[in-house]
Amino acid sequence: MYIAMNRFRVAPGRGAEFEEVWRRRDSRLREVPGFVSFRLLRGPETEESILYVSHTTWTSRAAFEAWTKSEQFRAAHAGAGETKSLYLGPPQFEGFEATIEM
Repeated sequence: MYIAMNRFRVAPGRGAEFEEVWRRRDSRLREVPGFVSFRLLRGPETEESILYVSHTTWTSRAAFEAWTKSEQFRAAHAGAGETKSLYLGPPQFEGFEATIEM
């Protein structure tokens, strides 16, 4: 099991817009071998930003890496520059291999 997360710092007052972008997004993840699940998580909000995390679960790191090189990945990220004003800097990627599962 592999978990891929991107942390996004979103401008104050722009959370609803950010969430709507993700609702409308055609991620095409269900077409990709090895994809298990997706969640968009909303975290702490401060005067400076709102923290969001995209959280995808994959059967393996190899499956995730294959997605990052796929046509589905390119299509899902094609319009990313259009929403740049929502973000306070680039997303921060974190990837994790599951070592213990219950």
